Amino acid sequence: MAIRKQYSKEFKLDAISLVLDQGYAIAEAARSLEIRANMLGRWIKEHQADDNGQSFRGNGKLTPEQEEIRRLKAEIKQLKLERPNFKGGDGLLRERNEVKYSFITRKKKTYPVGVMCRLLGVGRSAYYEYVLRKVNRSDDSAHEELIDVVREIAKSSNFTYGSRRMEKALNALSHPVGRWKARSLMKEAGVRVRYRKKYKVTTNSNHKQPVFENQLNRQFDVASPDQVYAGDITYLWTQQGWLYLAVVIDLFSRKVVGWSMSSRMKANVVCDALRMAMWQRRPPSGLIVHSDRGSQYASKNYRRLLKAHGFVGSMSRKGDCWDNAVVESFFGSLKQERVQWRNYQTRYEAQQDVLQYITMFYNSYRLHSYLGYKSPNQYEAEKENMKKVA
Repeated sequence: MAIRKQYSKEFKLDAISLVLDQGYAIAEAARSLEIRANMLGRWIKEHQADDNGQSFRGNGKLTPEQEEIRRLKAEIKQLKLERPNFKGGDGLLRERNEVKYSFITRKKKTYPVGVMCRLLGVGRSAYYEYVLRKVNRSDDSAHEELIDVVREIAKSSNFTYGSRRMEKALNALSHPVGRWKARSLMKEAGVRVRYRKKYKVTTNSNHKQPVFENQLNRQFDVASPDQVYAGDITYLWTQQGWLYLAVVIDLFSRKVVGWSMSSRMKANVVCDALRMAMWQRRPPSGLIVHSDRGSQYASKNYRRLLKAHGFVGSMSRKGDCWDNAVVESFFGSLKQERVQWRNYQTRYEAQQDVLQYITMFYNSYRLHSYLGYKSPNQYEAEKENMKKVA
C-alpha cells in the first residue's frame, strides 16, 4: 500500500501564500510545488475558514514569525480590497478576452502582465498563447514579438540569463534559435546580464559540539533522488533586521526540497528545513545529510533528528566552503539574481520574495547547466518517466 505524503505546516502556509498573497493561480502554484491542485484548494479553504490561527494545528504551533506574517496578510488583504482599479481598465471586465489581451499588450510597459491578467480575470498562459499566435502573422511582427519574448524571459529571470540560457529558454518556448541568434536578439532588445557581486561565507564553527566525518567528500554527482541531501544557512538583510534562511537541496536534481526562515539563527531553523524535506520526500534511512560545521548543525536537536530517522550526518572540513559547493552556489544565485536588487522593508517582504524565487522560479523554471539546461522539476520528471518506460 502506498504511503501517503505528509506536509509541514510551514510548507502549507507557504503554498497558500503563493495563491492568496502573490496572486498565482492554484493550478500554477500546485504544479510548481508538485502537489495536487485540489489539495492546495482544500488547504486554502481550511485556512480561510480559520479565524483563530489553528489551521493545520496538528503540525505544531505558529512561530512568532508566522504570527507576524498572519497579521501582515490581514493588512495586505484589506489594502487590496481598498486598492482602486488601474487606469484605463474600467469597463474591460465585461469585454471578450481578445479585447482584454489587446489592452494588456498596450499596457504591459506600464503594469506587470501578471497583475493585469489577475485583475481582468484571464489566465497568464492564455495571454502568452495569444501573443505567440500574433507572432506567426507576419515576418516583421514575428521578429518584434520575438524581441518581446526575449524581454519577458530576461525580466522573469531577473536579468540573470546570458546568451546560452536565453537560447535554451527560447528553444523551450518553440523558438528554434542558436546561441549567436539569442545574443543578437538580446542586444537588439537592450537586455544585459546584471553585474554579480561577491559574497563572503560566514559560519560559526568555533564551538565545542561534536562534528560528523565528511562522508560526501565533494562527490556531488548522485545517481538517484533522496540519496544525498546538502544543507546550509544564510542571512538576508531587511529594514526590520536579519532574516535567516536554511535550505535542504537534493544533490540528484539540485532541487530545494526543504526550507525554513526565521528572525533568529537557532537550531530549530535547520531542523525545520530538514523536516519539510522529510515530510515532502519521505527519504529512506541511510540518507546522507551534508552541511558545514555551523553550531546549528552540531546541536543536540539536529543530531537527534538525524539519528531518529537513520540518516547519516556529514560535515565539511573546517573553513572549506568548497566541500558544500552546491548549496553555496544556490545561495550565490539567490543573492546575485534576486536579493541584491531588492531593498526589503520587512522580514515578511523578504520571506515572500524568497518563497517565490525557490518555488516558482528556481525549482520550476531556472535552467541549470549541470542538468543539461533543465529545471530541477523538469529533470526529475524526465528521469521518472524514463524509469517507468524502462
